[in-house]
Amino acid sequence: MLNPLSIPDKTPSSLNTIIFNQFFKTKIFTMKKYILICISFVVAIAACKSKDETKTAESSNVQLPYTAGYTTDFNNHVSDSDLLVVLNSYKYWETGDLKGLRSTMGDSMYVDASDGFRFKGLTDSLMKDWQTMRDSLSSVKITMDVWLKNHSVKDSSNYINVWYKEIDTYKSGKVDSANYEDDNAVQNGKIVWFSSHKQKLKL
Repeated sequence: MLNPLSIPDKTPSSLNTIIFNQFFKTKIFTMKKYILICISFVVAIAACKSKDETKTAESSNVQLPYTAGYTTDFNNHVSDSDLLVVLNSYKYWETGDLKGLRSTMGDSMYVDASDGFRFKGLTDSLMKDWQTMRDSLSSVKITMDVWLKNHSVKDSSNYINVWYKEIDTYKSGKVDSANYEDDNAVQNGKIVWFSSHKQKLKL
């Protein structure tokens, strides 16, 4: 494309005018094209945002029969290291490594077990009870099904929820098989709260 500012003086003025006008017509057309593309892009984004807002508005119109006493605002912003601590606690129980199990817990624990056992106090005292429980078993088999990482936005608490099947064989010969759902609260890389729910299975 010719630069109208570089045309030699000997070029007739009428030709200069034609080239000059053609140059700016081309520029204006190109600018209009880019402006149209930008406007179309903005309109598309606004339309998507409007749809999302409409969906949110529609979902907010649903009247639920209950209000959560704690919170329903969770995300999965829990570290994999916290998840590892919790899963290791089950592996230590399965293999009978109570020293390893103790290393996954904080100095104090709150426990609400599925068999009605409850505890709140120093973890070292809790371990004496759990050592007695584990010593009564000849074998433990745990099969993990699901685990979820849940971070409470309300108070920044971290929870690891696990669903699993456990088969306990007692030294007496008795076999107990059940599905479990457990809630584990983790603070500073240690388990501080444990709650378990059990569904007994028929062998």
